[in-house]
Amino acid sequence: MIILGVDPGTNILGYALLKVESKKMELLAMGVIDLQKVGDTYEKLEKIFTRLISLIEEFKPEQLAIEAPFFGKNVQSMLKLGRAQGVAIAAALSRNLTVTEYAPRKIKMAITGNGSASKEQVAGMLQKILTIKDMPKFMDATDALGVAVCHHFEMSSPLASLAGGAKSWKEFIAKNPDRLK
Repeated sequence: MIILGVDPGTNILGYALLKVESKKMELLAMGVIDLQKVGDTYEKLEKIFTRLISLIEEFKPEQLAIEAPFFGKNVQSMLKLGRAQGVAIAAALSRNLTVTEYAPRKIKMAITGNGSASKEQVAGMLQKILTIKDMPKFMDATDALGVAVCHHFEMSSPLASLAGGAKSWKEFIAKNPDRLK
């Protein structure tokens, strides 16, 4: 299985591609889409879509794991971040990838055991887990890798198989009507 991890952003968007065989993880690619010099908002969104489609076509991931936006005080920033996230999700859905969102705190907890860990702590733990020699300049790339690794941990959890892959109680009940008797 190949997982595309995305840390959405309209100035810097991080991505990582993680290959999982059995329980062994291998980093295939990690980087950023640097949009800092692009002035037009819609051009930024088009570049995000186009680059993610090219990554999907090159690496053939089956799943997208994306960081959910956190609530901030600046509403305009939240709207821009939501647009970037929506475009990333649309790119994945246009190529039939399943999509799962993770809260930043959940990702940090899955990687470091501490939901309040710093970006540097997450990057350091990922470097150890995957034995990465050269870490990227932008933490957005390691954040995206963190989302992908978190997704792998969640999907390989014994609880995930008990739930039959359901993402909510409603979905679990729909998939397991016989368990209600």
